[in-house]
Amino acid sequence: MIDARLVPLQSALMEPLARALVARGVRADQITLAGCGIGLLATVAAGFGIFWLALLGLALNRLADGLDGAVARMTTPTDRGAFLDITLDFVFYAAFPLGFILFDPAANAVPGAVLMASFILTGTSFLAFSIIAERRGMASEDYPTKGIYYLGGLAEGAETITVFVAFCLFPQAFAWIAWGFTAVCLITAATRLAAGWAAFGR
Repeated sequence: MIDARLVPLQSALMEPLARALVARGVRADQITLAGCGIGLLATVAAGFGIFWLALLGLALNRLADGLDGAVARMTTPTDRGAFLDITLDFVFYAAFPLGFILFDPAANAVPGAVLMASFILTGTSFLAFSIIAERRGMASEDYPTKGIYYLGGLAEGAETITVFVAFCLFPQAFAWIAWGFTAVCLITAATRLAAGWAAFGR
C-alpha cells in the first residue's frame, strides 16, 4: 500500500552503500543470494525461539533486498537478476512464518498455515498480472525501476515486513497477528483479481 512512496527514500538511503559495493566488485546476484540465505537462517532462529536473532536476520535480509536492486541499476540490470530477486523474496516470505509454527505448533500451526496459504493467493495474483501486463507492454508508473510489472495492493512489502517485525517483538501474539494479516492478504488478492479482470477484459 505504501511501497511506491518509500521507493525514493529507499533509493537515497541505499545509494552510498551500493556505490561502495560496486567499487569492490560485488554483484547484485551475490547480494540477492546472500540475503535469502540470511533470511532462511532468521527462520531457523525463530524456530528455536531466538527472536532477537530472527529480527536481526529479517533486517539484514531486507537490507540486501534493497541493495541488490541499487547495485544492479549502477551496473547492468539483467533478467536473471529480476527473476532471482522476486523468486527469493517469495521464498523468504513463505519461510519466515514457518519458524514461528515450528517454535509453537500447538498455538501457531493453523493460523500460520492459513497465513502462508494467503501468501500463495497474493503471490499468484501478483505474478499472473505481471505476466499478462508484460505481454501487453504495460508499464507500472509507480515502480518504473522494477524488473517486472508491479501491481500494488493493501498488503505489499512494507506491510508484510511490519507484520514480520511484530512476530519477532510479540511472538506470543503470533496467532492473532497472523489471522489479522491473513484478512488483509485476502482483500489484496481479491482486489488484484478484480484489477486483472478489468484490465485484461479490454
